[in-house]
Amino acid sequence: AVKIDNARPWARTYGYEAIIRNLRDASAGDEMRVDIALQGPKSRDILFAMGVDAETKRRIMALKRTELCDAVVGPSTGSGEPFDLIVSRTGYTGEKMAFELFVHPERAVDFWNAVLKAGEPFGVRPIGLGARDSLRTEAGLPLYGHEMGLGSGKFNERDLGVAEGGFGSYVKPYKPWFIGREAFMAREKARKGVVVRFRFTEQGVRMAHNGDPVVDKRGKVIGWVTSCSLDMEGFLTGQAYVTLANAVEGTPIFIYQGAPKEAGLAPAEMTLKDKATLPGTALVVSRFAKL
Repeated sequence: AVKIDNARPWARTYGYEAIIRNLRDASAGDEMRVDIALQGPKSRDILFAMGVDAETKRRIMALKRTELCDAVVGPSTGSGEPFDLIVSRTGYTGEKMAFELFVHPERAVDFWNAVLKAGEPFGVRPIGLGARDSLRTEAGLPLYGHEMGLGSGKFNERDLGVAEGGFGSYVKPYKPWFIGREAFMAREKARKGVVVRFRFTEQGVRMAHNGDPVVDKRGKVIGWVTSCSLDMEGFLTGQAYVTLANAVEGTPIFIYQGAPKEAGLAPAEMTLKDKATLPGTALVVSRFAKL
């Protein structure tokens, strides 16, 4: 039994023994693993096309989102050694069907090539961090230093925590005790805003960047952009930290893309053909993409 609540030291609970290991460390030996992500609606089909037996297929088919299993996969041609994997139905793209595949680092290159070969008929393509960042932004997923974590605060505001980032529901304050519970509860009482997803109302507008000011319809600064990218329909979609009153889906917000560092002419000083700096118009949309 262990103490679970510093405010109630007499409270006890019983847990389970667990071992936490770093499978990236060489000390893990044959159990070392690195991650290759296979994401998209045909990702499971590609995995099966690499070659799996009936039991492995059953285990992978049974995986719900965030679940994982051990699996031996490939090769479908009957030549070469199969790959010993940890298959996790997770990802950083927002796709409903997506996997992170953990393979021994010495076999990572062979596995990568095997995925590309098996996936060729399905249209698989290798992508880099830029494409992944666009996908996670459109899906509403956070990036450390942008939507939460060290360096995410702007305009002399504190760095964003889990709840400010839009993930407060993942913290269970009703539990009697966990490390950081008191700090989280105190922070929640003082929280003034939250990260939302937004979408510009017009195509072809300038890109918004991390730190660009967000104002309301009266011109009052209500927050800042955290991330932005081009979505699949050609609109700029992004995330921004805004005050709670402006976080409701459908609320119009206005973004100064590029955040000019120098003010232009005062309105009273303008003449014909002078240009004023105007913000782009966007709407708050659902916190996460509705796939």
